[in-house]
Amino acid sequence: MSFTAITAMKNEGAFLLEWVAHLGVIGFDNILVFSNDCEDGTDAMLDRLQAMGRLTHLRNPGPWDKGPQWDALKAADRHPLVKAAEWIMFVDVDEFPNIHVGDGTVQALVAALPEATAIPLTWRMFGNCGQVAFEDRPVTEQFIRAAPARIRWPWRLQMFKTLFRNDGSYRKLGVHRPRAPAPDATPRWFDGSGRELPEVFHKNRLFSVTGEDNYQLAQLNHYALGAMESYIVKCDRGRANREASAFDMSYWVERNFCDTEDTSIARYAATSDAARMTLLADPELAALHAQAVAWRKARFEALMLNEEFRALFGRLLVTPPSRPMPKALEDRIVHYGQRANGLIS
Repeated sequence: MSFTAITAMKNEGAFLLEWVAHLGVIGFDNILVFSNDCEDGTDAMLDRLQAMGRLTHLRNPGPWDKGPQWDALKAADRHPLVKAAEWIMFVDVDEFPNIHVGDGTVQALVAALPEATAIPLTWRMFGNCGQVAFEDRPVTEQFIRAAPARIRWPWRLQMFKTLFRNDGSYRKLGVHRPRAPAPDATPRWFDGSGRELPEVFHKNRLFSVTGEDNYQLAQLNHYALGAMESYIVKCDRGRANREASAFDMSYWVERNFCDTEDTSIARYAATSDAARMTLLADPELAALHAQAVAWRKARFEALMLNEEFRALFGRLLVTPPSRPMPKALEDRIVHYGQRANGLIS
């Protein structure tokens, strides 16, 4: 049984090796990465990792119709690795699948849900929690506080990425879920707590059932913010999807929840650290990693000479972590959303 991860990437070299090591530890056989416009040497790192047999790297230069991410997906649809894969997942470099069943692999997750053809892994959003400086050490060890397991707003906290069987039920890849269902497809979707999901999930749903614990079997640890210095560099990079809103204070506030300690991903720490150190034992890759770290630090310093980014950094410094709403207010804002979308009158 083969598992293939797909992503698009720009200027993520400082975080790349931890992510590659983790995906290997949890059972992904293949990683297909598309890079564009890299200034920090990410593309060179990907070339070296490809030469070492750790992934497949394709450059994805513009111009793009809808941004580099969608063009990468179109190319991936045609790639032999994708056509041959039994299970596929689009997963970004700040997302770490965290499997709670069996030996913690994607193989164990699929074995626990033998009838599933699609398993949406709900984001568990890990907040910044006051960390200012970018540090060259694993993000999974630095950020250990997250949003509550049960939260209804912001609804984006319940978005997912889908691990799905490549059985022809869907004809196109998507960022969060497979797209273009075949007319005769009969998919079966089970969530990260093992519940079979209704038919609405088969076509276009992007977020899990809000207000429920969707993490009993598996979750997707999402380190969307990182340190404040790193977030500034992320804002400068921009979004991979042209249709998405910009990185700004609203993005920060909707994701900076620090209410609950979650160290469950530490089950992988020893194995993942050993795998990462094996990669760093390669002199060329180690030098490229150090270059990416130095670039990130230098880029932040350069951005601080720009009033727009300096003002954003100041706002990050004075803004406390977000707090979950009391249930009555959470219900109220969800009610308005349901009315606006015609779900209730």
